[in-house]
Amino acid sequence: MDLLMPVVNFGAIMPELILSVVAMVLLLVNVFLKTEQKAYLGYLSLLGIGYSLYVVMTAWGTPQTGFSGSVLQDNFALFFKGIFLVGAALTVLIADQYVRREECNYGELYPLILFATVGMMLMASGTDLMTIFLGLEVLSVSLYVLAGFNRKNLKSNEAGLKYFLLGAFSTGFLLYGMALTFGATGTTRIAEIAKVAAASSAVVQNPLFLVGMLLMAVGFSFKIAAAPFHMWTPDVYEGAPTPITAFMSAGPKAAGFAAFIRVLMVALPTLKADWTDLLWILAVLTMTIGNLIALNQDNIKRMLAYSSIAHAGYALVGFTAGNSIGTAGILFYMLTYTFMNIGAFAIIILVGKKGEPNNNVSDYAGFGFKHPVLALVMTIFLFSLAGIPPMAGFMGKFYLFSGAVKAGYVWLAIIGVLNSAASVYYYLRVMVFMYMKDPTEQFDWVKMTVPVFITLIICVVGVLGAGIWPAYLLGLAQNAMPF
Repeated sequence: MDLLMPVVNFGAIMPELILSVVAMVLLLVNVFLKTEQKAYLGYLSLLGIGYSLYVVMTAWGTPQTGFSGSVLQDNFALFFKGIFLVGAALTVLIADQYVRREECNYGELYPLILFATVGMMLMASGTDLMTIFLGLEVLSVSLYVLAGFNRKNLKSNEAGLKYFLLGAFSTGFLLYGMALTFGATGTTRIAEIAKVAAASSAVVQNPLFLVGMLLMAVGFSFKIAAAPFHMWTPDVYEGAPTPITAFMSAGPKAAGFAAFIRVLMVALPTLKADWTDLLWILAVLTMTIGNLIALNQDNIKRMLAYSSIAHAGYALVGFTAGNSIGTAGILFYMLTYTFMNIGAFAIIILVGKKGEPNNNVSDYAGFGFKHPVLALVMTIFLFSLAGIPPMAGFMGKFYLFSGAVKAGYVWLAIIGVLNSAASVYYYLRVMVFMYMKDPTEQFDWVKMTVPVFITLIICVVGVLGAGIWPAYLLGLAQNAMPF
């Protein structure tokens, strides 16, 4: 009897392989470095990220599959991989100053960031529910450790434990939903699920299939911090080390949307009428709850945590539309959100003191007088988050809401615009303290380092460039549709 060898094709996961090898090398090198030399690990990780990004860019337009079709490296996966790599690089750049100040300069930080990025990339390119689950677990386990990375800080320990417990609980929902879907369709391949569902109305009406879809939606909603599955976000964002908070707010959220889009739009188009109603409700709840609670937050990290919940709601508006404009808007928005959010957290790291006792909005009083350039940069990021033109945040929301209007969800777009208008208040509140309050501190501890300077330059260029000249990035997003 002839044995059939599966088609492996390592080229389909070459960016993941590069990061995995670099991460394992970093773990070995870490053994031989002294504490004050750990920064070299960051530089090495940047080389790995840069090479992986080069591979992603050169693979554009040449889709390939691997591992018997369970992995697909198409433009959709490549666009998201670019987002993950940019977010990882910016996180590495802002991490060094923070870990030195907080005396948590442990060498495992950079390999964990790389492994988390590998998990995100597997989620984006997975065309099998098991591949997506594997990527999710690689990402989640890395993030559990990263959230509690500052082991000397009780809040960081609490953040890691809460994220682990709630994350494991949500993973159970997701895996059970996948199991039920397999039971109803007999396959875990996304394309095969779509064929089975299209060929038989009995499968679509099967309670196992419907409950499986619902449970998977719950699992993915937790990962993107959609209400009412957002409860972990503020505590974890506040307690986690600030660079990790920045990382979690960008990459994992985009990975959740990538997998969510694959599963719903590719595997379950026959249930579009059902899941659009579900997403409509999720979008409204997420936007409204995130913005309303953010209005009352004094801690700036908690404020940005609830803000990130609201931004997930805006992305869900485009998801609900289910058309090319809304989906391209999600891709565009995830990339620009990475620039503006990590940029804002970079400023928070600069302003922060050891132990992070000054993370309240009121602690920024007079910052604009003492450090006008940094305050201006922070203002650019806050304006973009608020959706003020000509920043990238405005263009992203414009495409998301345009997709909803074209799909006939006019009221959903109106609710999104009203929520965006309400969010201006808590972003402006930070600016009021920076420019219109007398300084209570001299901010003499704020020291700009070269890596943070590079990060801020990249983020400002990304925010202004994508806002003023959005056509190029939007064109890439439109060429990355998974359907």
